[in-house]
Amino acid sequence: MTITMYGITNCDTIKKARVWLESHDVAYRFHDYRVEGLEADRLDGWSGMVGWEILLNKASTTFRELSDEDKLSLDERKAKALMLAMPTMIKRPVLDLGDRILVGFKPDVYQQAVGGLK
Repeated sequence: MTITMYGITNCDTIKKARVWLESHDVAYRFHDYRVEGLEADRLDGWSGMVGWEILLNKASTTFRELSDEDKLSLDERKAKALMLAMPTMIKRPVLDLGDRILVGFKPDVYQQAVGGLK
């Protein structure tokens, strides 16, 4: 199984998740969506798995800088368009395990999900 981590290189949470994976000898590929972009189909798939509300990082600087009108009138269509246009609004990391994804980083969740995949 190929594991892919999606995020941006300079994110502190990404750095912690990468250190965890590497220290547990879990092979993965890193996809920086600032550099490589993110396809609408992939975002739709993730949204179908966990919901757009989980993917949208409302604590991000990018989200906080949106106008109040944009924040109040959010729906799935608009949120997806914003995340595609500004991927820094996607909660990080997104760890694609093939049949499911993990959003965010919690060591105990990673251990349960990928600890035995070495």
